[in-house]
Amino acid sequence: MKALAHVRPLEKDGWAEHSLRQHLECVAERAALFSAWFSGGEWATLAGKRHDLGKFSAEFQSRIRSASGYEAHIEGASGRVDHSTAGAIHAVETLGLPGRILAYLIAGHHAGLPDWEKLEQGTGGSLRERLQRKDLLEKALAADIPPQLLQAELPPLRIPGGKGGFALWVRLLFSCLVDADFLDTEAFMDEGRAEVRGDFPALDALRRRFDRHMDTLMQGAPDTPVNRLRADILCQCRERAADAPGFFSLTVPTGGGKTLSGMAFALDHAIAYGKRRVIHVIPYTSIIEQTADVFRGIFGEVVIEHHSSLDPDRETPQSRLAAENWDAPVIVTTSVQFFESLFAARTSRCRKLHNLVDSVVVLDEAQLLPPAFLQPILDVLNLLVEYYGVTVVLSTATQPALETRRDSFGKTRLRGLENVREIIDDPDALYAALERVQVRLPTDLNVGQDWPGIAGEIARHDSVLAIVNTRRQARELHALLPPDTIHLSALMCGQHRSDVIARIKERLASGEPVRVVSTQLVEAGVDLDFPVVYRALAGLDSIAQAAGRCNREGRMERGEVVVFVPPEPPPPGVMRRAAAKAVSVLAGNGEDPLARRNFSTFFRLFYDDTELDDKGIHRLLTPGDGLEVQFRTAAKRFRIIDDTGQAVLVRYLGDEDDREIDVLLNILRSEGPSRWLMRKLQRYSVNVSDWHFRQLQEDSQIEEIHPGIWAQMAGTALYDPVLGLALTTDMPSASELVI
Repeated sequence: MKALAHVRPLEKDGWAEHSLRQHLECVAERAALFSAWFSGGEWATLAGKRHDLGKFSAEFQSRIRSASGYEAHIEGASGRVDHSTAGAIHAVETLGLPGRILAYLIAGHHAGLPDWEKLEQGTGGSLRERLQRKDLLEKALAADIPPQLLQAELPPLRIPGGKGGFALWVRLLFSCLVDADFLDTEAFMDEGRAEVRGDFPALDALRRRFDRHMDTLMQGAPDTPVNRLRADILCQCRERAADAPGFFSLTVPTGGGKTLSGMAFALDHAIAYGKRRVIHVIPYTSIIEQTADVFRGIFGEVVIEHHSSLDPDRETPQSRLAAENWDAPVIVTTSVQFFESLFAARTSRCRKLHNLVDSVVVLDEAQLLPPAFLQPILDVLNLLVEYYGVTVVLSTATQPALETRRDSFGKTRLRGLENVREIIDDPDALYAALERVQVRLPTDLNVGQDWPGIAGEIARHDSVLAIVNTRRQARELHALLPPDTIHLSALMCGQHRSDVIARIKERLASGEPVRVVSTQLVEAGVDLDFPVVYRALAGLDSIAQAAGRCNREGRMERGEVVVFVPPEPPPPGVMRRAAAKAVSVLAGNGEDPLARRNFSTFFRLFYDDTELDDKGIHRLLTPGDGLEVQFRTAAKRFRIIDDTGQAVLVRYLGDEDDREIDVLLNILRSEGPSRWLMRKLQRYSVNVSDWHFRQLQEDSQIEEIHPGIWAQMAGTALYDPVLGLALTTDMPSASELVI
């Protein structure tokens, strides 16, 4: 039989055949092309030629003919036929120990990069076990395989970064292989879809659009001190774009125009050094749409917005496909998507990684890099910059202390970023010029106030923003303030929060008084401008971010930021440690709490009190003498947002005439989930703890409308139009759960 990789029925009659030999050769060629950006072509070629070696087996060939209907009279194997293990075994048998590199790639090209050894449940089969299945290779070799697919010499083994860079190098090769495999299969199975891909404008064409936008923006802006400083920041970014690739910091106070100035630097730098794309990374989904809309207004539909809560109405066929592998000039994504992909094992997550090579990455709000994963993140950033042509820009008003540090015994405490160059000539002078607030601290940072007293102070202001540390605090404080006070927290679904933020902006723009109580979700990148901001004691970076919502446009000589100590401490963990370090820095300091030097001290104290590789990612990804790496376990543990808890779809109606959620839930109930539908419904989801989820089940407040998908019961008052999900009871404390 002619060995087939795929078959598909023709529109009128007959079948189209995809030769297995042709598929392997084309995948090898594509994978080599992708990996040429980091000199991995020979390894990628070998992986491409052998990845489907198991498809030569008679068992697989019978299966593809019978299951597809191509030759229905043939009796094929029932169920799945393992076609990836044979090539992995062949690589090890012909190339020895280095063949294990190819074995990881080939064995994982559908199921994801495997672990060498099975250490825990939920990580699939181990590569070591799969390499024992010699019978699978024997079945493949029994076929008439073209010799050029099997013959190979061992390529030079030059791993960028040595042992510490092995896992990233393998993952990038894996990305090249799986993307090439997807694209070649797609070109055969769905020619129309393949034609939609690509054809984006070049970066120099996008820069011309950007320049026209900035000219229009600056001509229409009033001549104010703030706008003159923004123009100077933009000018400095464009001048420094000619500097050699590497690490940069963009240290600009909130409201100084970092987003557009950072894009100007990224575009100019990318064009000057032949970089392929600009990737803008944002910490929160709550602000990514705002930033993507700004860029889309400049560049048009070429901007690829890739995050979990993307509204399908904002997608085009081209953008949806480009989000699969980031084959576009401008990507806007979240920290979760970006960093979890860099440590992923799944093919869908890894597929885009080769397109990070030779790019400019702007890390917006860099102070929010997750502390528990800070060390593996800095390690991978160092590798990307040193070996893969990536330029990284750390953009924030409060630069974290990311330099290498050692303890008093000389032991390395943090493997940091070296040679980070500041884009702004004199950040201290810029901060002094953009100083727009006066920060008022309590007399004693260790003594809490009661909520009625705090509410009484806040209520004296007509327009004021109060930011607290937890959803429960937001609810309690809101209940003590006048009835027209607006509430914002993560107990509100994404659509509800977006609607409320838009309403706040409208009232602020029209000069109407507006009083808001919010959790910290408004602190990073949400463009609000209040004359007075109250902030519950938190990390110094959070206090600075809150200050960025005060007198943002400099319309007053000084806005007022009031730090208060709530009646109970922040939740245990990162938030409580950060608040304690802020007290250490501020108590008895006597200077401006937001002085730049305070942040370096704060972050050093905070990082020194934090386990910076809490899940042992570095150990899992450092190969042993036999190239043993735990790819899948590391991916499972590298979760920036804890997966604990449950999502509940809520019946938020928005306007009285807006019944979209009811329509969407009815479609889900009758037709089941689909990609576009779940994207829509995600805007109406709220995440709750496992404990609260069980309470809602016991109280018959939610129903399972599709297996694993839970929604608010119709007719219940579970979702409040002001407060969001109305959780009537609080989760008990740890001490209350002890028997």
